[in-house]
Amino acid sequence: MPLITFSSPEYKDKTVYAVAGSFTETVLKIAKTNKIPIDFSCENGECGTCVIKVTQLGDNAPMGYHLEEKEKAILLELGKVSKDELEDMIVNDLPSKWRLACQFIPRDEDILVEY
Repeated sequence: MPLITFSSPEYKDKTVYAVAGSFTETVLKIAKTNKIPIDFSCENGECGTCVIKVTQLGDNAPMGYHLEEKEKAILLELGKVSKDELEDMIVNDLPSKWRLACQFIPRDEDILVEY
C-alpha cells in the first residue's frame, strides 16, 4: 500500500495509506476520507481550487497517471506549468509535480502532497 503524506503550513503533516491499484481513489477523495482540509470547489478538474504539489518519495520510478487535457489547461492557466514543460513531460514520459487533487490517482508509490 502506498503512503501519502499530506503537508500544509497551517496543519500538522499527516500520513495515510492509499489502496494500491484501486485506480479510482483520487487524492482529494483520500484527503476527504481522512479529514484532511484540501480546498476544492468543482471536484471535476475545471476550477483549479484543489491544486497540489506532488513529490515522489523513495527510489522507484514515478508511476502516477499523467495529466488529462483539462488538467493541463488549468495548470497552464494557473501558471504552474509552461507549454515547454508540458512538451517535455510528454516527450520524456515524465509526471508533473503540479496536479489537481480531484484528478490525481496515486499508484503504488509513496508521495508527499503539499497543499
